[in-house]
Amino acid sequence: MNVRVRFLINSLAGGGAERVMVTLLAASQARMAASPFALALLDDDPDAYPPPAWLPVARLSTGGSLVRGVSAMLSLVQRERPTLILAFLTRSNIIAVIVAKLTRRRVIISERVNTTAHLAGSRVARLLVRATYPRADRIIAVSEGVADDLVKNFGVARDRIVAIANPVDIDTIIARGREFVAPPVENGFIVGMGRLTETKNMMLLVEAYAAAAISLPLVILGEGPERAVIAARIAALGIADRVHLLGFQPNPFAILAQASLYVSASNGEGFPNALVEAMALGVPVIATNCASGPSEILGDLPRHAVQDTMVTSWGTLVPVNDVQKLGIAIHEALEAPERITAQGIAGQMRAQEYSVDRAVEHYWNIIDQIR
Repeated sequence: MNVRVRFLINSLAGGGAERVMVTLLAASQARMAASPFALALLDDDPDAYPPPAWLPVARLSTGGSLVRGVSAMLSLVQRERPTLILAFLTRSNIIAVIVAKLTRRRVIISERVNTTAHLAGSRVARLLVRATYPRADRIIAVSEGVADDLVKNFGVARDRIVAIANPVDIDTIIARGREFVAPPVENGFIVGMGRLTETKNMMLLVEAYAAAAISLPLVILGEGPERAVIAARIAALGIADRVHLLGFQPNPFAILAQASLYVSASNGEGFPNALVEAMALGVPVIATNCASGPSEILGDLPRHAVQDTMVTSWGTLVPVNDVQKLGIAIHEALEAPERITAQGIAGQMRAQEYSVDRAVEHYWNIIDQIR
C-alpha cells in the first residue's frame, strides 16, 4: 500500500488519547481509498484499545526512547515516503516534527493536554516542545485553552493552531452503558474516573467527599501510581467502608451509567473525555475549572471567565484544588435532585456536539489542507 498519511502515537495502552486515536481511525475507513493511511506505534505495549483489523500498524518497539523513536520513525518515513505525518502525545509530536523536517514531509501534531501543566516537572521536555512545536505545519489542540497555552508559553503562532474537541463515540458509549455489570454498591453512588495520578487529583475527590459528610458511597474507576497513597488517605479519613477503588474496568461505561453523580477533580486536562462520556450517559456532572476544557464544555466560556463555583444548565464548575468548595458542590447537588436530573438531561444533549462524525470531518479537512 502506498501510504499517504502516517499516524503516530506512543502506544495504544490505556488512556484517553489512545482511545481517541483508535476512534478516529476506525471512523475514517471510507477515506482509505482516496488517502491511504496507516498507524505507527513507538512502543510495543499491550493494546488496551485494539486497532481495526483492516488498518496497517507498524510497531517500532522503541522502549520509550526519544532517540530510538527518531531513528525508527526516520527509517519508516524514508522507506514509505508518506505525504504527511499526524501525531498524538508529546513524545510522538516531538519525533514527528524532527522526522518531518529531516525528510521534508508535512506534519500535523495534536496536543492532548494543557502543556504547561503536563510538563511542569520536566524542563527538558518543555525545551523540546519549544524547539519543535512552532515548526509543525499545523497543531490541533483539543480545546481553546490548550491553544492559548501553546501561544503564550511555547512560542507557537496562533494561526498555526486549530481547536478540535475530542470525538466521543456516543452510540458506543450508550450501548456499552446498557450492558449488564453488577453494581459495585446498592442504591446509587458517586463516581470518579481516570488515571490515579497527581494531575487527575483523585486525592481531592476523596477529601472533598469526606468533607461533604454524605452517606452515598464513592466509587473510583482507574489505576495508577497514586493508588497506594490514595488508599492510605481513605483509611486515615475513616471512610474506607464508603469509598471503593475498583481499578481499571474493561467496561467502565456500564458502571458510570449507574452513578447518581460524576465528579472530576482534575488539576489539568487537555480535553476531559470522561466528563463528556458521563454526560453522554445522562449522568449529572461536577468538574473543577481546570485548564483546559471543563469551562468550555459546561459553561461555553473561557476558563478565566469563571471565578468561583458556577451552576450551569449542563453541570457545575468549582475552583481547582479547593476541598471545601468541591465538598459543598457535591453535598448541594445531592440535596437538589430535580436540578441535577435536569442537568443530566441537558448534558446528554450537549454531549452530542462532540460526535465522532463531526471530529472526523474536522480532522480530515485539516489533513487535506496541509498535504
